Amino acid sequence: MIDITFKNKIPPRKGRILISDPFLGDDYFERSVVYLCEHNQEGSFGFVLNNLVEINLNDLNDQFPAITTKISTGGPVETESMFFIHTLGDQLNESLEISHGIFVGGDFEQLYLKIEEKHIQENEIRFFLGYSGWSKGQLESEIKENAWVVSEIDDCKEIMQIHETDTWKYFMSKLGSKYQFMTNFPIDPNEN
Repeated sequence: MIDITFKNKIPPRKGRILISDPFLGDDYFERSVVYLCEHNQEGSFGFVLNNLVEINLNDLNDQFPAITTKISTGGPVETESMFFIHTLGDQLNESLEISHGIFVGGDFEQLYLKIEEKHIQENEIRFFLGYSGWSKGQLESEIKENAWVVSEIDDCKEIMQIHETDTWKYFMSKLGSKYQFMTNFPIDPNEN
């Protein structure tokens, strides 16, 4: 018999990803991958990588310069606000490094100018509407309940390049054959 339990072996830490249980049953986080930008004793926050929305930055703000990019719904918190991660480092004042050369936030005016002057490539920045947040101890509790498995990333390309393939399946498959087997499960087990 195949063991299909969803057990976590790696502790959460900023710069790691959370991969949702295949049967999480949460309308928002179902088969999602979250990039953790912070995890400490006070709580955690990150962005859902694979919840892409069909909207252009110019639709959000017609003054925003044109850039070819996709936007993700980063989470259910502050969905009216835009956030971004990037690989620009100290090119943007007030950026905070997460890991693997990925930074969060920074001076929006500098970002605006860099986009307007076409100094930013699509794979150097990702935009999110809202973010995912957990209060003190909440994420650890969800991990103990097997809602998430924590995984490492190999390099920033895995986070910054928007996969045209299924991001959840991609990261699940990287966890090994047991998890790769899970990628074929239907979302609703009753459909089996």
